Parts: sequence; structure tokens; C-alpha cells
Amino acid sequence: MNHHPRKRFGQNFLHDPGTIQRIVQAISPQPDDNLVEIGPGQGAITTELLPLVKRMHAIELDRDLVEPLALRCAALGELQIHNIDALKFDYSSLAEAAHSLRVVGNLPYNISTPLLFHLLDQSDQILDMHFMLQKEVVERMAAIPGNKSYGRLTVMLQARAEVTPLFTIGPGAFRPPPKVDSAFVRLLPLTPPPYRIDNWDLFGRLVSQAFSQRRKTLRNSLGKILTADTIKAADIDPGCRAEQLSVAEFVKLANHADAG
Repeated sequence: MNHHPRKRFGQNFLHDPGTIQRIVQAISPQPDDNLVEIGPGQGAITTELLPLVKRMHAIELDRDLVEPLALRCAALGELQIHNIDALKFDYSSLAEAAHSLRVVGNLPYNISTPLLFHLLDQSDQILDMHFMLQKEVVERMAAIPGNKSYGRLTVMLQARAEVTPLFTIGPGAFRPPPKVDSAFVRLLPLTPPPYRIDNWDLFGRLVSQAFSQRRKTLRNSLGKILTADTIKAADIDPGCRAEQLSVAEFVKLANHADAG
């Protein structure tokens, strides 16, 4: 497939056979799985997965890749390609039952965070997700309180899903080679969610505000949302910084604020 990778689509095509096999093994596809691949590109992963599941969906924004991908996969199984922006796609429309979708992909670095949030908003239909992402992003996803990588992405993901980094992938596995290392990660949406969050909008706004000025104490960073007394009433020290709070403490703070 002769296609020049397009920078505006964040295209870095995977070509290393060993890495591709590690990815397939980590996903461990089963014949009846409802697989959805985001950003199949030239089909490096698609062509390995499709024969194992017989049918799958692919979300591809670059229309110049759609026909070549369809031709390459025609004899391997039933592939339905959706030529649409992954950020705008309704993944729940593909679900045959609750928690039935298995989502995989080599995600463009420039849209990875908003795409993760978009998918988690539809997590009631998703069984699991396996993604190749920038290594730094995966480190943020899996971070623990007090770590410099711990932030808004960490809290928002771990409030709804289990995050498991699987392995690192060097730049040489891609064409063109990216300037950073990548990592493969598994996300398992948790049902029921590990925390009861009374007001998701407030929770998201509070977490975002707390980390927007992460060097400041909660008393200062959250001053426009909560008073120091409200923070204290949730048994949290207003003198703490956002990176010191666990996910459970953020949930407690948001629920307390919502109740007040």
C-alpha cells in the first residue's frame, strides 16, 4: 500500500512484525468478539486481527486509506470501515449488548486525551480497550498520587477504569519514526464504577481546576469553586496540592461540594 503518512492526521504506521504479534497476543481476540479498531491505517494490526474474529469495524478518517484497506482485507473476513472522525463517532451504535465492544487502536498523539474521554463517556457499551499511545501519556494514565505524571487525565480515567501499562515500543517500529517512545496499554471500564460520583460535571470541573494550577494549594486553586471551609468539611486539608489527593479524595470532595 503506497501511502505517504500525513502529519495532519498524526499518522505513524506500525510495521514491526514482532510488535504487531505482541499487540495481538495482548488483545487475545476471540471468534465472537465485537472488535472496533480506531485508526487502522494501512492495516498492520487489522490484517492480523480480522482472521481471528471473522468480522470487525474500523474507524478511519483518511479517505485515501479506505479503499486500499478494504481491498487488502477482503479475503480475510468481514470488515466494515467507517470513514469518520473518531472523536465524533458514536461507538455505542456498534454495541450488540452492554459491555460488548472491544476497542483497539494506534491512537494519533494529537487527539489521544479527548478520544479517551469520548470513549469513557460510552463505557457502558465497552468491555475493554487496548491502545498504543505516547509513552508519556500512558505514564500519566497509570500514575499514583505524588508522582509528577499524576494529573487530570489520571484522576478522570481511574475514576472509571482500571489502567494497565503492558509494554513499551521504540520509534523504529513505525514509519515514519516518531520522536518519542510509545507504549501499549489496557483499559478496563469498571462495572459498577469504583466510586459513586453524584455530579460528573462538577467532578470534572473540580479536577480540571485543581490541576490547572498544580503548584498552588487547593485553597487557592479551587477558590472559585469551593471555600477552604468546604474543603475542610470534606476532611481534606486545604493546604494540600492537587497531586497529593487520591482519586477517592477527589470524589469525596466533589460529592461533598455537590451536597452542599
